[in-house]
Amino acid sequence: MSDAMAEDQWLTGAVSVEAALRGGVRDVRAVYVDRARYDQAAARVERLAAGQGVPLERAPGETLDSHAAGQAHGGIIALVGPRRMAQLDELLGAPQAVNVLLDGVEDPFNFGQAVRSLYAAGIDGLIVRPRNWLSAAATVSRASAGATEFMPTAAAETADALAAARARAIPIVIAAEDGQPMYEVDLAGPLLLLVGGEKRGVARALRQSADALVSIPYGRDVDYALGTAGAAAVLAFEVLRQRRARG
Repeated sequence: MSDAMAEDQWLTGAVSVEAALRGGVRDVRAVYVDRARYDQAAARVERLAAGQGVPLERAPGETLDSHAAGQAHGGIIALVGPRRMAQLDELLGAPQAVNVLLDGVEDPFNFGQAVRSLYAAGIDGLIVRPRNWLSAAATVSRASAGATEFMPTAAAETADALAAARARAIPIVIAAEDGQPMYEVDLAGPLLLLVGGEKRGVARALRQSADALVSIPYGRDVDYALGTAGAAAVLAFEVLRQRRARG
């Protein structure tokens, strides 16, 4: 792993803090637990912190509030270091890997929701642009239920990631409203799946690099498309369905 993203930040909530302690992709500098909180989640966090030699302090709720800067924390927070990123070649080089490239996602909650679905569906790796919502660690981690701490993730400009996939002869599939229905496109891997942001979609120049365009069939005629998080979830679970069908 290499290439750290952002600086030290506060993670809030038991799920996010436990994920950071288990995920191993960032240093956990210190953990604070509200002195009034005694439950299984707090006990797990305390055991993990003690096992890793992470400083842990039982503190008044006001102390946690001051560090959380308005974020809901439920009595557990942690100061964490930058996230260590995987190398792009590491993700693309994995056999039969399906990697997802999220491009143009502008909201950290939506980003986290997308990663939550991608991880649950078994997507092998995530590629994000160097400036991305991993810098909003607290929101992203909470929205992803901690999945961002476990999902193998590399940072690369979109054009560079597509070029690297092309150099490895990895098929490139881009989500587009005018694409083939997802049931008719081979998504079992290996491939690089590009899902664009909901405001601007995928630029025409990038679409030209696609081996296939894929769309999500809707059950009704609607005047809107699914948001990025929803589209990523649907496509990711279609990947899972096809992989299981193939065996």
